[in-house]
Amino acid sequence: MKNYRVYLDLSPLKRYFGPKGRYEEVNPYLLTDVFAVNKSMLQPPSPQCKQLHMTALIRHGTRYPTTKNIKEMHQLYNFIISNSSSEKSWLLEEWTMWYTEDMDGRLVDKGVDELKHLAVRLSKLFPKLISEEKLRAGLIKFISSSKHRCINSTLAFKRGLTELWDIIDMCFEHEVNNALMRFFDHCARFVQEVEKNPTAVEELDKFKTGAEMRRVQEKMANKLNVTHNNVTYDMAEAAFFLCSYEFAIKNRNSPWCQLFDEDDAKVMEYVSDLREYWKRGYGHDINFKSSCILFHDVFERLDKAATQILSGQPVTNAATIQIGHADTLLPLLTLLGFFRDTEPLKSENYASQTKRAFRTSHILPYAANLVLVLYDCGEGELRLQPLLNEKTVAFPGLSVQQSSMPLYADVRERYKELLQGCDFERECQLFKQPTEN
Repeated sequence: MKNYRVYLDLSPLKRYFGPKGRYEEVNPYLLTDVFAVNKSMLQPPSPQCKQLHMTALIRHGTRYPTTKNIKEMHQLYNFIISNSSSEKSWLLEEWTMWYTEDMDGRLVDKGVDELKHLAVRLSKLFPKLISEEKLRAGLIKFISSSKHRCINSTLAFKRGLTELWDIIDMCFEHEVNNALMRFFDHCARFVQEVEKNPTAVEELDKFKTGAEMRRVQEKMANKLNVTHNNVTYDMAEAAFFLCSYEFAIKNRNSPWCQLFDEDDAKVMEYVSDLREYWKRGYGHDINFKSSCILFHDVFERLDKAATQILSGQPVTNAATIQIGHADTLLPLLTLLGFFRDTEPLKSENYASQTKRAFRTSHILPYAANLVLVLYDCGEGELRLQPLLNEKTVAFPGLSVQQSSMPLYADVRERYKELLQGCDFERECQLFKQPTEN
């Protein structure tokens, strides 16, 4: 029997963990220095451009599995116990179940550190916007989902700043706003047509029972020395989750990872991408139109800052930090047109989607963030720079010349139809009224 050992290097698999991946896989330089930033990427077109407002939409940090996932992990663990023998108990010798149902998606210490460190890095990148002076003056606003992992991520972000500036004489409030940060719960059409509708994810279900997934399950069965039909999709998913959570939470190459090779990990990532595509991405228009309320909130804030700048008034909101979920961020990114592939993700086109743009491992790690920074470049010239996970991105549909830091007027023109429409109440009605001519 092969002697399986635990090694810290998990390079073949760690790139494919989807929304359960580490932020460091997107920005590997942080493994060397958690406070490292790349100021050269900002590159405003003129030295006179000044940062005057920022909106940051941030996913919570690394968390424990949810109760549902933990139950599935226990079922897999118990299956292996009941089917193990002295010859095939290598996995049990190296690992003992330690997840409990009360962990239920709570933020882990690593997640606290991620948000504290992100706060420091954003203050280094944008010192005119996130500063002790602005914080003390109440010019930095914090908004969170009501979920404990988001509240605790918000507290961690604030603590990153107060510890950075040694602030001990003030506390800073945050607003809990589920209408903005959990809009998907409040969109009746999304809940009925997608969230509670099994047929909305039929492409995902087809892939789960397809040839690629069967091969993963068969290879896993061989490594566990059990018959092929004993290993179900749910077991393979639970094992892959165990591999990813152990790495994200403990930086450990768990023995569960020994059940997969890189080809298997790519298949498991595609499962994750199919799920996100059809439940939160381009698969159904209500997935992203449910984020209309957040879209308008962001642009209303940008418009207010722009109006204040152009009228010579001080900007009353230097930065707004909004902390939610992967399910908050992905629909908004989709609404804005990011990461759209020519062909939709489907069960039968796995082989042709190897170079797809829609890769949740790249887009949505823990602590993923979309940052929008408004610049005043003088003489009425306002520019908006988007950053995703601390990297420059281009608004889809704008020319290359406009891409890195386009004129704010061009961005508004690009999204004119959404700004004039995209009505949350109307889009989320179960029976939409016809649009008047």
